Amino acid sequence: MAEEKEMSFLDHVEVLRWHLVRSTVAVLLFSVIAFMMKSFIFDVIIFAPKNPEFITYRFFCEASKYFGADGLCIDELPFTFQSLGMSEQFSVHIWTSITAGFIIAFPFIVWEFWKFISPGLYETERKGAKTFIIISSLLFFIGVLFGYYVVTPLSVNFLGSYSVSDLVERNIKIDSYISLVRSSVLASGLIFELPIIMFFLTKMGLITPQFLRKYRKHALVLVLLLAAIITPPDIISQIIVAIPILILYEISIIISAVVIKRERKKEKENA
Repeated sequence: MAEEKEMSFLDHVEVLRWHLVRSTVAVLLFSVIAFMMKSFIFDVIIFAPKNPEFITYRFFCEASKYFGADGLCIDELPFTFQSLGMSEQFSVHIWTSITAGFIIAFPFIVWEFWKFISPGLYETERKGAKTFIIISSLLFFIGVLFGYYVVTPLSVNFLGSYSVSDLVERNIKIDSYISLVRSSVLASGLIFELPIIMFFLTKMGLITPQFLRKYRKHALVLVLLLAAIITPPDIISQIIVAIPILILYEISIIISAVVIKRERKKEKENA
């Protein structure tokens, strides 16, 4: 512990470098595995939201019928894929594999992050490593699933069906489609880490539950703007995406309050 406290800035940078190296190796390892599973990654996962029978479309269709309408039912998504660049498909394969590698390796990345910051934590806090990794990974994977099953199909359905004129053919570049899927999934996964981010910001003394409550209305505006960015420009999609983010914000307030309470308790015990 004493040696850790006496580490210079360059020593910390060196330690961080090795954490990043190990994390990168893990991502690359899983990326290679994903690369070799091309058919499953693309045909079963990536291109599934193009199918009108995708589970999300069927859910919204059944839901609309339950309320006496069928406006959310779709028979087809009127666009096709095309590849215009010589190396476009290979490039898409590479970047999709890396994205899959990052998602699968996320728990290990979180573990490496925890090992880097743990020397600056209390002994009781270090014992919470397993809980931290499980909760962080769980939130991330829930966010990824939310992005894949909610944000992606909403975007694909709206943008893939939208047309300014019947004279325009909907031939979508494969890179454009996969970029949409990739950004929707990763953005949602990282957004769902909001409670974890708030936990550390509270530990650093940068925010308080009072601050979060005071600026709740401002946060609502930011959430709506964020929902507008990652979803199609229709109000239903934005509300669907905004609701879980607002719930995460309220959870963050509770987490911040718990952290503050524990910090004050430790200060009294040490006084």
